[in-house]
Amino acid sequence: MSRSAAADEIILSYDDAVLRQSDLRILSGPRFLNDRIIEFYFSYLSSSSSSFPSEDVLLVPPSITFWISNCPDADSLSEFAQPLKLPERKIVLFPVNDNDDVEVAEGGSHWSLLAYHSGRNVFVHHDSLGGMNKRPARRLYSVLAKLMGKDAAAAEYREHADSPLQQNGYDCGLFVIATARAICSWYDVAAGEEELWFSAVKEQVTKESAGKLRSEIRDLITSLMERRKN
Repeated sequence: MSRSAAADEIILSYDDAVLRQSDLRILSGPRFLNDRIIEFYFSYLSSSSSSFPSEDVLLVPPSITFWISNCPDADSLSEFAQPLKLPERKIVLFPVNDNDDVEVAEGGSHWSLLAYHSGRNVFVHHDSLGGMNKRPARRLYSVLAKLMGKDAAAAEYREHADSPLQQNGYDCGLFVIATARAICSWYDVAAGEEELWFSAVKEQVTKESAGKLRSEIRDLITSLMERRKN
């Protein structure tokens, strides 16, 4: 094994998410989050929320979202998406990346979140850079409207103008995670009382709370690693 391979060894497998040593380094400094870290936290959120395991809410991994958005074959995409049971979900959360090149793994320079609420039949795009990802989000929406059942074909698309904004060029993935967590929390507590999750996102997602997530996720990973050893 080469020195570089050993330095980036697998440190944790959590559901389908596999984390490497380099992911801890990303979380230790002001760096852009990669697919693996977002997939890990989405898996953790799914297993730790009081409403999960649930058939109602689905947090889609970044790699799956990317393929839905960029798959060139509509027939194979429909078959690919069937196990997700998208038409049966009440809430579906998709991390959006601005990479559209299927030949480039973990490309792109910005993350945002597209959230679907079946009861309101609406897709809401939360972008911490004020709409920078509008084009890839709309592309994803146009594909999903055909995959998520007959009602979704007429679904509304919204750019949430009041989405919390990042103050740097690298915290977008943290804002995606923080927003997803706020929406899941809203669904646990207030889904029957409020039409949508906007108040929960406004209250829970700030530049301070998103910034703290970096160390929270790192500490969570190290804690799970220690637990697996014992």
